[in-house]
Amino acid sequence: MMPATIVATCISRNKGERKTPVDRVELRPDHGIVGDAHAGDWHRQVSLLAQESIDKMRALGLDVDKGDFAENLTTRGIDLVGLPVGARLRIGEVLLEVTQIGKECHNRCAIYYQAGDCVMPKEGIFARVIEGGTIRPGDEIRQVDGPVS
Repeated sequence: MMPATIVATCISRNKGERKTPVDRVELRPDHGIVGDAHAGDWHRQVSLLAQESIDKMRALGLDVDKGDFAENLTTRGIDLVGLPVGARLRIGEVLLEVTQIGKECHNRCAIYYQAGDCVMPKEGIFARVIEGGTIRPGDEIRQVDGPVS
């Protein structure tokens, strides 16, 4: 079985828009990704979406790619929506704690109109940063239990 990995790291300056893939992101504890619109002292500091979810939308004919659903981290090989709230993910030196599975969309955001649909409400997850550091595409993702030093 292949290890779960980061496929892309993405940021945007404004909320509600597609994110742009970058070669790495810096994460700060209790803040999120430096330079990203969603960073701050709240429970949805980092968003994750599986490449498998994006591929599903592509199979439906949508012209979408990494970052198009406003996810910060595009993953491969991990069942994100199967993770419980409170699960912890180690990505290199970074430690994330899952805080929310899916989200409610109160209105059709720019992403919905640009992409024609949005998988984030059903298949995206959100996390807060416990331990900071840098994440790059290719980094391995491991689920860890309990307190981690």
